[in-house]
Amino acid sequence: MNQHQNHSDTIEARSITTLESLREHLQWAIELEHATLPPYLTALYSLDPQRNPEAAEVISSVFVEEMIHLALVANLLNAVGGEPRVDTPRILSPHPRPLPHADPSIELSLLPFGEEALKMFLRLEQPAHPGDPAEGDGYETIGQFYDAIEAGLRRLCAELGEGAVFTGDPARQLSAGPFGHTAGHLAPITDLGSALAALEEIVEQGEGAARSDVWDGDADMFHPQTKAVSHYYRFQELAAGRRFQAGDTPATGPTGETFTVDPDGIYPMRPNPRLADHPEGSAIRTAQERFNQTYCKMLNLLEQAFNGAPAMLGAAVGTMYALKGQAQQLLMTLDGDDMTAGPTFDYVAPEDRS
Repeated sequence: MNQHQNHSDTIEARSITTLESLREHLQWAIELEHATLPPYLTALYSLDPQRNPEAAEVISSVFVEEMIHLALVANLLNAVGGEPRVDTPRILSPHPRPLPHADPSIELSLLPFGEEALKMFLRLEQPAHPGDPAEGDGYETIGQFYDAIEAGLRRLCAELGEGAVFTGDPARQLSAGPFGHTAGHLAPITDLGSALAALEEIVEQGEGAARSDVWDGDADMFHPQTKAVSHYYRFQELAAGRRFQAGDTPATGPTGETFTVDPDGIYPMRPNPRLADHPEGSAIRTAQERFNQTYCKMLNLLEQAFNGAPAMLGAAVGTMYALKGQAQQLLMTLDGDDMTAGPTFDYVAPEDRS
């Protein structure tokens, strides 16, 4: 057997050929989309928005769109008869951690905003090259993973018929909700067409339209008169201190107006904080435990929203405001020489929540 045949067999083995495998991969997609949230939130919490408005805008917009992606994947899993799970220990592995089911080179850490955080975000949102193979496991880019899901969806619909694939209860679908004011689109999924539109939304917001464009096809969340830059290129803007403008391409880089990041407007948070760094009952550990309780309550509200109680989505988003205040309290607390404390994002079992 030649090397090409070996590679083909490996791809075939990872292909999505059954409804069970499709649902499994969509649960992985939920875990992937959620895994981006703690690093983005940590970087956002570390920023003083008055001193670094551009950076805070970018990270905030990316976070909101990742929440939309999470909800879209939950819609898709519901549409094919699955049950989305987010209130589970595997959703919150200790940091640093690998991106779920990805190439191990994609590692996620809890870092304050800065060069290291941007390097991580650029690796996370890196576009696939046109022609890169679909990869349902061990993927090198998020786009390749979603290509594998798209291929599986198309294959199953061709083999079984759409009616046999999209068997979920339409009442479990989320739409608009608290994200109605953003550039992203949270729409119900009931058939192959709406499923493919959702996958396109996720990939284009991350990588750019057609994987060869800076823009993602939506209006900018904060500047509706201009087109939105995809996540990868928004992080390039922050790294360069310059915005993309009409006519710019991935090859030219951003050539628009410049802005600066004020390092004095970033809390110097200790990277990858852990509960074990502080004794039980200490002020910092108690504040970290309170944050984890609130975060896991938010996960529970999301799980309810994804499993038959769509109205709970608003309550979950509302809980995030409490999270922000608790995180900011930590980031304003000194933790040793010239560093501050930060959230740990540890899972708290339901029976241990107060």
